[in-house]
Amino acid sequence: MTNFQAYLQEKIEERNRKGLLRTLVDMDNKIDFSSNDYFGFSKSTQFNIIDESLGYGGTGSRSITGNHRLAELAEKTIAHFHHQEAALLFNSGYMANVGLFSCIAAKGDTYISDEYIHASIIDGMRLSHANRIRFKHNHLIDLEAKLQKTEGRKFVVVESIYSMDGDEAPLIEIAALCKKYEALLIVDEAHATGVMGDKGEGLVGKYHLEKEVLAVIYTYGKAVGLHGAAVAGSHILRDYLINNARSFIFTTALPPHTYLQIKNAYDLLPIADRDGLFKLIAYFRSEIKKISNIQFLDSHTPIQGILTGDNFIAKSLATHLLSKNIFIRAILSPTVPVGKERLRICLHTFNSEAQIDLLLNETKNFLS
Repeated sequence: MTNFQAYLQEKIEERNRKGLLRTLVDMDNKIDFSSNDYFGFSKSTQFNIIDESLGYGGTGSRSITGNHRLAELAEKTIAHFHHQEAALLFNSGYMANVGLFSCIAAKGDTYISDEYIHASIIDGMRLSHANRIRFKHNHLIDLEAKLQKTEGRKFVVVESIYSMDGDEAPLIEIAALCKKYEALLIVDEAHATGVMGDKGEGLVGKYHLEKEVLAVIYTYGKAVGLHGAAVAGSHILRDYLINNARSFIFTTALPPHTYLQIKNAYDLLPIADRDGLFKLIAYFRSEIKKISNIQFLDSHTPIQGILTGDNFIAKSLATHLLSKNIFIRAILSPTVPVGKERLRICLHTFNSEAQIDLLLNETKNFLS
C-alpha cells in the first residue's frame, strides 16, 4: 500500500469509527421503504420504449451533435404542463442545480437559501461568485430579516418539499416576501413533482405561483421513476442556460429514448394514484400515533422517518430491518444535524398496510 492509499484507508476507518461509513446495499427482492419511486413508475411497462431508429446514445453534447427533436418536444411538453414559457433538460437533478446556481448569480449578488436545501444546490452556489447566506428552515421572520439586510440583487432559494423532513415550504408567504423586497425566487420541486397538486404539477403550480418565480427545477429520478431534470422559466432563462450552464454545455446529451420517456411520463402524471398514496400516508400516521416511546417525523408527505438521534442506533436499526427483508437506509449526521439521525422512510403506492405493520412492529421490538 502506498502512502496515499494508507491515507485514504485511514480516512475510511475514521468514518467507520464515527459511525459515518457509507456502503452499497442491493435492494432486490426486499420490501422497499427507501426509494423515491413513489408510484412505482420505474417498473412501468409504459416506459419500455424500443425504437432502434432513435439510436442508443447521445453522441455528443446538445450544443454539438446531441440535440434531438425529442428533447425539444419534451421540453415544450414540460413547459406547457407547468405553465412556464420554456424548459431545459439536464442529465440529472444534481447537474441541473449545479448548472443553474453556478451561473445565474454573479459577484455582488447574494443567495439567501433555506438552511436545509439540497447538497446539489449548495455545490452550485459555491461555484458561483455570489455571496451566500442562510435563513432558518421555513422561518419567515428570519428570511425577512436577511432580505432587509441584503443589498444588491437577491436570490431566495428553497425546496417545495424537503427531502429529509418531508415538510412543505410556505411558498405563498415566501413569494410575497420576495415580491416585497424585489428578490428573485428559485424553487426546487424534486420531491413535489408528480406527488403534489391535482395533476402532480408540484406546489408552484398548485398555488399558482408560476409568475412569481425566476426558475423551477423538476426532477425525474423520483416520482417519475426515470432520469434527468428540467429547469423551467422564461425563454430568456433557457437561452441563458444553454450558453452559460457548464453542466449542460460540457456533457454528453441523454439518449433520445430518455426524452421520449420523459414526455410520455407527463401523460401518466395526471392519472397517477395520488389518492392511494395519501391514504397509505394517512394509515402510517394513524399507526404511529399508537406508539409512545419512538419519535417520528411530523410529515404529511410520502417522506416519513424514525428519529434515533444517534448514528450507530440508526445503522443498527437499518441492519435489523434488512434482516427482516425491509429495506430502509439510515441517514446520518452530518447529512442531517447532529441529534437528528434517522431512518428515512419513503412510502409508495405499491406498499401495503401489512408491510407498514411489519415495519413498525420490528422497529418497536428492536428499540424496546
